[in-house]
Amino acid sequence: MPHFLIAESESPTERAERRDDAGKSSAESFAATLKQLSPGATVDIVDPCGDAAATLDADRLAAFDAVFLSGSPIHVYEERPEVASVLAFARAIFASGTPAFGSCAGLQVATAAAGGRVRSMPKRMEAGIARRITATYEGAAHPLLAGRSVAWDAPAIHGDEVEALPPGSRLLATNGATRVQAAEIRHDRSVFWGVQYHPELSPGEIGAAIRRQADELIEAGLARSPDDVGRQADWFGALENDPGDGAARWHLGVGDDFAVADQRRRELRNFLDVAPGLKGRRG
Repeated sequence: MPHFLIAESESPTERAERRDDAGKSSAESFAATLKQLSPGATVDIVDPCGDAAATLDADRLAAFDAVFLSGSPIHVYEERPEVASVLAFARAIFASGTPAFGSCAGLQVATAAAGGRVRSMPKRMEAGIARRITATYEGAAHPLLAGRSVAWDAPAIHGDEVEALPPGSRLLATNGATRVQAAEIRHDRSVFWGVQYHPELSPGEIGAAIRRQADELIEAGLARSPDDVGRQADWFGALENDPGDGAARWHLGVGDDFAVADQRRRELRNFLDVAPGLKGRRG
C-alpha cells in the first residue's frame, strides 16, 4: 500500500481556528481526501517548521511514494524563519526524487523553492470559486488535467499568486483572475504537479474559509458586509449537504465539476494514478 506524506505550513493558531470552523486543519482535509481516493494508504502529516521536519532529509523523503503540500496562509515572499523552513523542506522534496503535488500555497511554495516568484495579487483576490479555468496548449494533453472539460470551475481562496514559474516548468491551466492555475515543475530530481485551486476541499470547507476571511473579502470589494459573506457561505454549506441542490447550484453558478466530489478531485486522482511512474525522474 502507498505511503504518503503531507506537509502543512499553517501555524498552530491557524490550525486550531480552521478546526473550529471546518473540523479539520488543511493537512487533515488533504489526508481525509487521500484516504478516500486511495483506501489503505498510510498518510503521515509533518510540520515543516517543527522539529520533526528536520529529520526528514532527502534520503528519508525518498522512502515515501508521494509528498503533498497543503494550502495555508503563508506568504512565501516574506523573509521569516517559518518561510525559510518551508522552502528548505520543499527543496529537500525536490532532491529526494519523490513526486509531489500541491494546492494553493503548496504550488507557491514549490515555485519559490525551485527559483520562481510569488507575489500578492494586485488589488484583487480569488475567493470561493475559481471560474472558467482553461487548459493551455500543453495542459490539454497533460495527464494532470485528463478528463477536464474545455473550461471548469474549482474551489479556491487566495490573495497570493505565482508571478513567474521556475525554469523548466510548464504552464498547464489559466483563467482571467490568475495566470498560473496549474503547472508542472521539474527541478533537481523530482517532478511536482500543482494547482492554485483546491481539489481536496469540499464546498462546506470553502464556506468555512470565506467566513474566516470575511474582513479580507469586504476589503477586496467582493462583499459589502459580514452578512453577505455569511449568506454566501450558507449556499456552499447547502451544496455540501446536497450536491444536487438546484437552488444552491443556481445561486453559486456551478455545475458538476464543482459540486460532485469525484469531478472536483480530478487532478488529485490523476496524480495518484501517474505518481508511481514519476518517482525518481530527474527534473
